[in-house]
Amino acid sequence: MSNTASGKTPLPGRGPEQARARRRGAHPLARFLVRRLLTAVLLAWGITLVTFVLTNLVPGDPVAANLGQRALGDPAIVAQWRAEHGLDKPLWEQYALHLQGLLQGDFGTSQQSHRPVAQDLAEFVPATLELAGAAILVSLVLGVGFGVLAALRRDRLSDHLLRVLSLVGISVPTFWLALVAFYVFFYRLQITPGSGRVDPALGGAPPVTGLQTIDALLAGRWDIFASAAGHLITPTLVLALYTIGLLTRFTRSAVLEVLGQDYVRAARAKGLPGRVILFRYVLRSALVPIITVAGLAFGSLLSGTVLVEAIFAWPGIGQYAYKSATTLDLPAVMGVGLVVGVVYLVINLIVDVLYGVIDPRVRLQ
Repeated sequence: MSNTASGKTPLPGRGPEQARARRRGAHPLARFLVRRLLTAVLLAWGITLVTFVLTNLVPGDPVAANLGQRALGDPAIVAQWRAEHGLDKPLWEQYALHLQGLLQGDFGTSQQSHRPVAQDLAEFVPATLELAGAAILVSLVLGVGFGVLAALRRDRLSDHLLRVLSLVGISVPTFWLALVAFYVFFYRLQITPGSGRVDPALGGAPPVTGLQTIDALLAGRWDIFASAAGHLITPTLVLALYTIGLLTRFTRSAVLEVLGQDYVRAARAKGLPGRVILFRYVLRSALVPIITVAGLAFGSLLSGTVLVEAIFAWPGIGQYAYKSATTLDLPAVMGVGLVVGVVYLVINLIVDVLYGVIDPRVRLQ
């Protein structure tokens, strides 16, 4: 007779899920991570296929975009150019060569810069990562903080003010806000640095990670760090405003939902301090949806910085993608698409891991 049938309560660690996990000889979190990694590999292959197909479906002739009119009129030059870039082969063969190159770390050669695409991406991607990383960090601190404050002070003046501010942050177009911020804070008030990542006179820190602030700290160049941090302020706040508004509203809703649960009322009835209830019960339960929104927001920041980078002359992947698309630089376009897709995969993988760490039910399913 089983413990359940006999009325006995199963001992901790002896439930059916744990018993099945022991029989399979793997920890639930480890199996959870393996499944997510295998899924990520399949999705990465799918990204390469979709990127290649969509890039080749774009209307336009890369030969006409890269050769002058005089060279375009010479069939021998056109045939030679197409042969050099593999455009004279069938699409399936082009994709096979493209996939083989990716497995070897070869993204192809840019038709504009005439450098390996991997070298271009190594130069431009860190700039965007630095900007998007600073923006999501500010967004998490302010957005989650404002959302919790609004939920705890529901229907009070501070709650209404924060909800109005979050609505403004979501509604204001980012490109317009970037133009206004650049004009007001740099041109009129002159309290923030101008365009670029660092003052031209300083020249930048020796490249290690590609992130100017980190490289300046590693080199012990505090002057370069101060300049790089100053150049980050305005574009970071412009990019973060929308995400702050989004996280504020979402956090407020998630926290209010948890505050109405029975176990929170029971914790209050036991006389637990408010700080303990907030951090141990409320925030932990509300973190799963907040992490989901934050992960999607970071991906959007990383792939949606084109206009902000253009206004602040920020040499990031957005500007590189725009120039590559306008000149039909197919290897560069596919490289950018693959990088952005892989970043989304990594973010989703991190979010899934955090799900499993925060909520054990996720990794046992």
